[in-house]
Amino acid sequence: MTFEITLACIGFLIMGIIMSYVSNGILLRFSQSLGIRNKNDVTVRWANESKPSLGGIGFFVAFFFGTVAYSIIFNNENIFQNRQFVGLMTAGTISFIMGLADDAYNTRPFIKLFVQILCGMIFVYTHNIIELTQIGWVNALITVTWVVGMMNSLNMLDNMDGITGTTSLFLLLSCLASNVILFDWNMNIWTLTMLIQIGAIIGFLGYNIYPSKLFMGDAGSQFIGLFVAFFSIHELWNIGNVTLLNPLTGGAITLIAFTPAISDTLTVVINRLRKGKSPMVGGKDHTTHHLVYSGLNDRQVWLVFLGIGLMATLVTILAVVFAKMGNPWMAFFLTSYFFAVFFVLYRNTIVHKK
Repeated sequence: MTFEITLACIGFLIMGIIMSYVSNGILLRFSQSLGIRNKNDVTVRWANESKPSLGGIGFFVAFFFGTVAYSIIFNNENIFQNRQFVGLMTAGTISFIMGLADDAYNTRPFIKLFVQILCGMIFVYTHNIIELTQIGWVNALITVTWVVGMMNSLNMLDNMDGITGTTSLFLLLSCLASNVILFDWNMNIWTLTMLIQIGAIIGFLGYNIYPSKLFMGDAGSQFIGLFVAFFSIHELWNIGNVTLLNPLTGGAITLIAFTPAISDTLTVVINRLRKGKSPMVGGKDHTTHHLVYSGLNDRQVWLVFLGIGLMATLVTILAVVFAKMGNPWMAFFLTSYFFAVFFVLYRNTIVHKK
């Protein structure tokens, strides 16, 4: 890696940290009622005190100014002619606006679902698609389902201090590591966009780790959910095509990387369906909540998810390395990590009830 590449990567990472930390600090200082959650709702949120849900604004600010900085620094490249990046920018803007509206006005669920489906369709139209089969409409359906699922999954996981931010951080680190392993370090738009968003999450976690000063809010969870969905398609799902292996190889690697988010969502869905409840209705029945019921405090729960996320990233890296070497079977074997984590977290919800 050359000095110029190193400097650009470090610069964009630090830019993301500074912009997120400063913008969140300014918003937190001057916010009185905007984005306040938990005033009259203690059913879904774990914290009992009202805090602003403004953290997602810092994510979008970092993304916006990172795009501007890239277009200025690398002015020989017109990123607006990059169809895939335009798709990310368009869908990201829509998801952020929808999330911001939900934080302010509590929009109806079907409106949120419509916007999520629209974002998935924008990905398909701009060729950001999971290439799992030879049938175009099947791939499109899988892509839209994945986008909607991830936007809801990270939104559902945003129920305790630091959890969604930390999970998203390791998801993006997994995507970045995959990019570096497969294509080596370079200064393309994907690498630097991931780096600035990783920095933005780090800056946000300075305010969100227990005891938090602000929440991510729907503006944050919807935007970051779409963001990790995009890069998981770009860097993980389609690994099989890049390495000329079975397309399911990328699916296996994606499952490993998303272990924290999928384990929690799958556990909640199963438990609520067993009780005859809608999976889409909020509640204090997530894996994070049940860890508290088992005797852990909020910070210890965050450390558990920190460990799960870190290990998921390391296992993902190992699977990608073997895939690059032409061995797809290691990826399928390493999915045992996901099943082990899911089993432990799910069993805990059965043993330690509220």
